[in-house]
Amino acid sequence: MGKKTLDLNDRLYEYMLSVSLRETALQKTLREETDRLSMGMMQISSDQGQFMAMLIRLTGAKRALEIGTFTGYSTLAVAAALPEDGHLVACDISEEWTAIAQHYWREAGISHKIDLRLAPALTTLAGLKIESDADYFDFAFIDADKLNQLAYYEHSLRLVKPGGLIAIDNVLWGGSVADPVNQSEDTQAIRDFNKFVHQDQRVEITLVPIGDGLTLAWKKS
Repeated sequence: MGKKTLDLNDRLYEYMLSVSLRETALQKTLREETDRLSMGMMQISSDQGQFMAMLIRLTGAKRALEIGTFTGYSTLAVAAALPEDGHLVACDISEEWTAIAQHYWREAGISHKIDLRLAPALTTLAGLKIESDADYFDFAFIDADKLNQLAYYEHSLRLVKPGGLIAIDNVLWGGSVADPVNQSEDTQAIRDFNKFVHQDQRVEITLVPIGDGLTLAWKKS
């Protein structure tokens, strides 16, 4: 095997952040508030948020879709990177968590870019297909329950335009996907999803070892 991705120990990871991360004070406050929650581990990492914001700028995306919002850190990063006339549809089911998100969106002055839909994501996604023209979104981010991950992906693939990008979170699942002893339902669902996307010829893919693993799927024309 040739040279592999560098294993980041805590010291090296902290150094990497010290010379690359440009997290705003508001993002930092939201991240720290979320870390104190019992479900705080669901939040994406700060470097992943910055990476996704860079993807928005590089692709020139104007319309984004987010499946799984939690307390809104990823939404904050992506929506801030969208142009002033950009639009992000955020799907979640929790009023409690998204109330935190909305506070920070208002503080950041980006609430006008965000359309929060509080309903089961599959219901929202089905409705979006009716509301909008086909191939409407430039970018989609999937970070919700793992048992429905393939269904979210198929909906996103229909909603994202050719040349658009889908980012899927948690594809490494803390390393559990490579542990044959771990046969939990969520872990197996992610394994099955990863195998499916690897073989899906409708997209070009790469798996980025950032955060908990992020697969990028570029929709072919």
